[in-house]
Amino acid sequence: MFTDQSFQVNTNKLNTDPVASQNTTPNNKFIFEEIEGNLFADAQENSSLAHCVSEDFKMGKGIAKIFKHKYQGVEELVNQHKKIGQTATLKRGNRYIFYIITKKKYYQIPKPEDFELALWDLRKVCEELNVKHLSLPRIGTGLDKFPLEYVINAITKIFEGCDMRMTMFYL
Repeated sequence: MFTDQSFQVNTNKLNTDPVASQNTTPNNKFIFEEIEGNLFADAQENSSLAHCVSEDFKMGKGIAKIFKHKYQGVEELVNQHKKIGQTATLKRGNRYIFYIITKKKYYQIPKPEDFELALWDLRKVCEELNVKHLSLPRIGTGLDKFPLEYVINAITKIFEGCDMRMTMFYL
């Protein structure tokens, strides 16, 4: 778990007011929303999905295990040869499923810089694929133990100006 000091060091370059990044100015095309609901049942059918994984694609715990069983494709993901800080992608029907690689092994805790690097890559991939709506769980806050405030600040800073809506689901 992070100490208050490491949290401050790793987030001081990020926006400290996530509400300010929630489409409050006409120039900001990025809309972030957090809603209570089931990601798999409540996300719009045309919304792409994303979650964090390790480079080894074990996905044996947490929501990653559900993604693994629901969307399969582990061999396809492994064959993309993606590394920490990159995003592996599956296409399922009319949506993309993004696997944000934040650590090497499933049992590790990711470093904040790797988490942020992976978010930058996710943004790049979403822009390349013209993704306009992305739904995700509270990434990084479960087994990876990042504070929710840090995650939201990182997302809103990194995706600022990106022409998309991101919906974060929680139960």
